[in-house]
Amino acid sequence: MTSLGTANAAPGEIDTGRLSVGETRDGSPLGLPVCVVNGAAEGDTLYIQAASDGDELNGVGVVRSLVPQLDPDDLAGTVLIVGIVNLHAFQVAEHRNPIDDTKLNRAFPGDEHGSSSERIAAAAFEAATGADLVLDLHQGSTSRMIHETRVRCGPRHHLHSECLELAKTFDCGHVLDQKGPDGQLARAAPDEGVPTIDPELGGAVGLDPESVAIGVEGIFNVLTAYGFLDGDVDPDDQVRATGFEQYGAPAGGLVDFAPELGDSVEQGDRLFHVTDAFGTVKAETTADADGVFWRTRRLPQVATGEYVCSVGTDIDHY
Repeated sequence: MTSLGTANAAPGEIDTGRLSVGETRDGSPLGLPVCVVNGAAEGDTLYIQAASDGDELNGVGVVRSLVPQLDPDDLAGTVLIVGIVNLHAFQVAEHRNPIDDTKLNRAFPGDEHGSSSERIAAAAFEAATGADLVLDLHQGSTSRMIHETRVRCGPRHHLHSECLELAKTFDCGHVLDQKGPDGQLARAAPDEGVPTIDPELGGAVGLDPESVAIGVEGIFNVLTAYGFLDGDVDPDDQVRATGFEQYGAPAGGLVDFAPELGDSVEQGDRLFHVTDAFGTVKAETTADADGVFWRTRRLPQVATGEYVCSVGTDIDHY
């Protein structure tokens, strides 16, 4: 029998339940939705979580599509899933946990006696670090972004090569290989010996079907390559960036982008210009280095200094 919260599954079974993380403001129990898929044969454990940022819904869409496709009779090992991690934020369609105004993916490994986010992170971290592999499903919030996976442990970490191989196996096409901020699951779990990646499934308002499909395919790639399912996986070469440059608006107005997401850019290429409401160009921004046009804001209007776009730099293939 394998358990996660109130979900209990014997070999060959699937069960869903709730993982207790405290109470809401009216004293009602707060439990994260969880699922255990226990394979008929023995094997490793894969931990998956979604929506640690409450407005990043593509990961929830992946989980919703994935679980009905999993047959425990065909599975060797166990899949543990927390379908919505930042439940407080999810319920009000916000990025941060409104109870403590915290970005939950800066709270790992958490504290079972701490703030709301720290308690949620502690419960999820306990489940994650009991697994052999971890997939923390994200997206570029509600901005526009390419599909990528993020390796956040840093190039000098003893599990860096394992995390990078997991990212290649997921096969989004692009990898950001850069040490992440303190408190990210993909930064903290490798310190406990568990290879972990952060798939960033595009960026959307609501659910994007293409991003969801890429996420489901990525998980099946991992399940197959790591022996949970029979079969073979031959991932494509990945475009890897080890640098990441962000650009702000040099003037207020409306932004027009020159490249498309995923395009290669060279140093000096125009990234965007800013116009006034009558079409007069007020300012232009060019790339500081060669790279890949990675991410942009969704809405065109900007104030001076506001975030506009990002370029992945120091590009190679592996």
